Amino acid sequence: MPNRRTPAAAVFLTAVLLTLGACDPGGSEGSDAGSTPSGKAAPGPSVIAPGKPGETAATMSAKDAAKKRTDDDTPNSADFTYVQMMITHHGQALTMTELAPKRADSTKVERLADRIAAAQRPEIGAMKGWLKSHGGAKKHSGHDHGTMPGMATEGQLKQLRAAKGKAFDELFLKLMITHHNGAVTMATDLLSDGNNIQAEEMANDVIAQQTAEIGRMREM
Repeated sequence: MPNRRTPAAAVFLTAVLLTLGACDPGGSEGSDAGSTPSGKAAPGPSVIAPGKPGETAATMSAKDAAKKRTDDDTPNSADFTYVQMMITHHGQALTMTELAPKRADSTKVERLADRIAAAQRPEIGAMKGWLKSHGGAKKHSGHDHGTMPGMATEGQLKQLRAAKGKAFDELFLKLMITHHNGAVTMATDLLSDGNNIQAEEMANDVIAQQTAEIGRMREM
């Protein structure tokens, strides 16, 4: 998947190249152009580093500009929203998988439910830890979790709880495929809108794992 920072990086690289070109009018023939009268190398050229949306451009050394563009991964509202909503999203998946041991007819479905629970439970712990370390639990709350893609309705969960055997297997797979597709959609959106590297890594894990599980469920 393309990195969401590619457009910004391209703009930044263009600014650097334009600035460097402007600082080298004589090309390779000007052998003394890059040296001071004392023979020491002159400091690197200044560059205009484009700011983020709403920010003004900054003039700084090429080294400092590159560092600024690559090291600033301060979480933004998209990061906080994604992590908080995915905790709830994963929580519903656990609710569904807990029904499998007593209701599933297929051993494959029961094992799949075990794998989903084994993967998503620690992911919830990791996301809660991320929120705590970034102070997001209190600063970014109150999101409408009912609008999350792929979430089963209360009516669908009631049907799943009442189903047994092959009927349970069929409904479980149907709801879980939809649930996984919703999680992949949310994670993909985060890669475009978020800013924190750790949040992106968690989103990439969701995409890789749940896409693979969708393929397995469709084959059952």
